[in-house]
Amino acid sequence: MKIFIEKNYTDLSKRVADIIESEMKEKSNLVLGLATGSTPIGTYEELIKRHKEEGLDFSKITTFNLDEYLGIPHDHVNSYHYFMEENFFKSINIDNDKINIPNGNPENVEEYCKAYDEKIENQGGIDVQILGIGENGHIAFNEPDDKLYLGTHVTDLTESTIKANSRFFDSIDDVPKKAITMGLGSIMKSKKILLLASGKNKANTIKKLLKDGVVSTHNPASLLLLHPDVTIILDEEAAEEYMK
Repeated sequence: MKIFIEKNYTDLSKRVADIIESEMKEKSNLVLGLATGSTPIGTYEELIKRHKEEGLDFSKITTFNLDEYLGIPHDHVNSYHYFMEENFFKSINIDNDKINIPNGNPENVEEYCKAYDEKIENQGGIDVQILGIGENGHIAFNEPDDKLYLGTHVTDLTESTIKANSRFFDSIDDVPKKAITMGLGSIMKSKKILLLASGKNKANTIKKLLKDGVVSTHNPASLLLLHPDVTIILDEEAAEEYMK
C-alpha cells in the first residue's frame, strides 16, 4: 500500500491525475473505473485540463462507473449519468460507446447486474479504479452490514448516506433510498485501486481505516487493506487524525 498526503485538495487532485495519466500513457486502451461525488471532481477537472492543453487522449479508454441511484432517469440533474457527462465526459474525446454507467431503470435488475459484471470481465477487468470513501466507511454504495455482496447488486442506502447526499437535492425526501452498485468482489478485482479522501469530515474515517488494523464488513473500506495494489491519496485535513 502507498499513502500520499498532499497539502490541499488541489494537490490531491493533481496527484491522482498524475497517476491516471501515467497509466494511460502506458496502456492507451486502459479500462478506468470511475466514481461520483464531490471528491473526484478535482481529478476530472485536472484530466480535462491536460486533455485540452496537452492532448491527453481518451479515445481508446473504456470506463465503468461504480453506481447509480435506482429509479432515477438518466437526464435527472442528480443522476450519476448526468454528473459524469457534465463533470467529465462532455469535455474529453471519449467514445460514448466505451462509457458504462449502471442503468437505474433496468427491466430485470438481477439479470442486468450480472451482465454488468460480465461486461467488465469481457473487457479484461478494470485496470485502475478510483474510489471515494463515505464517513461510515462505505465504498461505492456498499454500506456497513453483517454481510457484503460480491457482485453488482441493488442496495438500500443508510440514513447517514442519504443525509450526506441530500446536499445535492432540494430536500432529503428527494434522495433515492436504493441504488445499483458494484459489489466488493467486483471492486477488489481491479488491478490498481486509488482511494481518495479530502476534508476534516473524513479524518476519523481514515484514522479508523489505517490505524485499527481490522478488516470488517462493518467498515467496507477496510477490505481494501487486503488488495495487493492500493494507493491512498489524502489531503492534510483528511490525514489529520491518522498523523497524530
